[in-house]
Amino acid sequence: MQDLGKDIGKLFDAIDVLRNDHNKKKRGVFAGSENEEAMDTFINKKKAEDMENELRQIIMETRGYEAWQELLRLRVEIRRKRKEAERERMLARQKFWENLWLYGGVFVILVGIAVILFFVGTALVASGTFDRWFGRS
Repeated sequence: MQDLGKDIGKLFDAIDVLRNDHNKKKRGVFAGSENEEAMDTFINKKKAEDMENELRQIIMETRGYEAWQELLRLRVEIRRKRKEAERERMLARQKFWENLWLYGGVFVILVGIAVILFFVGTALVASGTFDRWFGRS
């Protein structure tokens, strides 16, 4: 039963890939002619519809209409959770880079101030000004 669930999951993934493949091809650098792209999109869309209809018939005949509706609800819920997880991952990545730039910038500024103070202090000691300020002769 678990293997069947995995197979059905793979089938739904394949259906989603066929449906969404057009958007990826459309943005590609090596996209074919408009007619070829339209035909590929049409064929893939019809394949996806046919596979989904066959799966719907099998589930409705073996488990009933409610089982099919439950499966559709689960698909929507899983898709929503995946999108939310992807969004959270992107936000975390963005936050990481923001923090890296912020703390990196602060570090660079502090190192710059330290270098300037070092050179000013070295110049003051070399010229004897430091000793005059603090009463050393």
